[in-house]
Amino acid sequence: MNMTEAERDQFLADVRVGVLAIDHPGHGPLALPIWYQWEDGQVVIGMDGTSLKARLLRAAGRATMTVQTEAAPYKYVSVEGPVSVAAESRDNLAMATRYLGPELGQWYADNNPSTENTVLVRLTPEKWRTCDFGKGM
Repeated sequence: MNMTEAERDQFLADVRVGVLAIDHPGHGPLALPIWYQWEDGQVVIGMDGTSLKARLLRAAGRATMTVQTEAAPYKYVSVEGPVSVAAESRDNLAMATRYLGPELGQWYADNNPSTENTVLVRLTPEKWRTCDFGKGM
């Protein structure tokens, strides 16, 4: 029931919300929903560089992201690996349009402009877990 590499890449390229999990010393892992893009074999996530997510990612140097379907037959991809966090500005219109469509995406980008604190996180896959329960039917 595992996905092939092509199935996994297509699954990640589709519009889905991911859940990013980061080590949070003294607590359970911090796990938060995120928007992401699958680019050139990496998970790319934009965020405020002063956020708790960004601080924990810098400290941990690693993260896990899980993406799943919400309807049966269920599918999921979980990817774990090292992260880089770089001060890099990126137009958030592409990401907003990916998740919200052209009209609402434009509104979101206009009302949530990138700041000088924006960072790009790149998660490089080292370990994969995939499942497509539809393959067992």
